[in-house]
Amino acid sequence: MSVLSELNVGESGVVVSLNLPESVQNHLMHLGFVPEAVVKSLRRAPAGDPTVYEVDGIEIALRRETAKAIAVRNAAGEESLNTMQGVFFEAAR
Repeated sequence: MSVLSELNVGESGVVVSLNLPESVQNHLMHLGFVPEAVVKSLRRAPAGDPTVYEVDGIEIALRRETAKAIAVRNAAGEESLNTMQGVFFEAAR
């Protein structure tokens, strides 16, 4: 297990837990940072902070300090599963 800030650009992780103050945690959870959500690191600012992540179809920039408090695990194979579920959902409409 690692933390979100350790993901390289282009890598994905699965949210395990958020170790943040309750108000910040609730805000991020409303944006899609919930346990088992797949998060992808998209790009980093030239100075290295903040980093833009994609979760649940939205892009959000987080400071390294905040990303260090979000525990993630390897997302190997889970990104394709989420994509397949999304295709299935669209086809069911």
